[in-house]
Amino acid sequence: MVREVVLDTETTGLDPLAGHRIIEIGAIELINHVPTGRHYHVYINPERAIEEDAFKVHGLSTEFLADHPVFETIVEDFLAFVGDATLVIHNARFDMGFINAELARLKRPELPMSQSVDTVKMARRKFPGAQANLNALCRRFDIDNTHRDLHGALIDADLLAAVYVELLGGRQPDLSLEPAAAGTRASAGSGQTDDSGFAFRADSNQFDRPHAPSKEEIDAHDALVARIDDAVWSR
Repeated sequence: MVREVVLDTETTGLDPLAGHRIIEIGAIELINHVPTGRHYHVYINPERAIEEDAFKVHGLSTEFLADHPVFETIVEDFLAFVGDATLVIHNARFDMGFINAELARLKRPELPMSQSVDTVKMARRKFPGAQANLNALCRRFDIDNTHRDLHGALIDADLLAAVYVELLGGRQPDLSLEPAAAGTRASAGSGQTDDSGFAFRADSNQFDRPHAPSKEEIDAHDALVARIDDAVWSR
């Protein structure tokens, strides 16, 4: 089992070394590259002002965040959700830098960069010279991002999860990630479903025989059946 957490943050500015802080974390759990339905989302009081340019990106104001918890009070829940999962992040150095700056303030061990996968680097390797921002990748892979008026950590993590699967090679050609009907499970032979509520449906043509049996094959089959007592094929 491969557990990954697709993660995004919003911040008060661009540089944690200049005292800027995390104000929102959104994270989505994947098991074997499939969303499980588990997610983590929190707004955080940064205990400082938000730069105007940052506010224009995410629309989160100092006033809105004033009544939300500070990082110290959410750190245990955050680290428990992350665990030892690989962190899938778009521009990992930015988000990991902020997360580790917050942990350092609390004298907590940092998360190693080796625990992260950077989807910007993945995109640039796969499509050299092309735009690698999240909106461009959504357009490339025909992922609907029309609800993304402003940056939001959970919205962006959700979009990034879809982009990440495509960067890995996309959905397997014989499987379809379709929401399973509530309270139902896929029937035997039609695929599998898990706790995420997604049903894995085999392509109905996957197992079609590429040709009809010949007369010789039919005759051989009939001769075999004739030698079997009470064969089910003869009932």
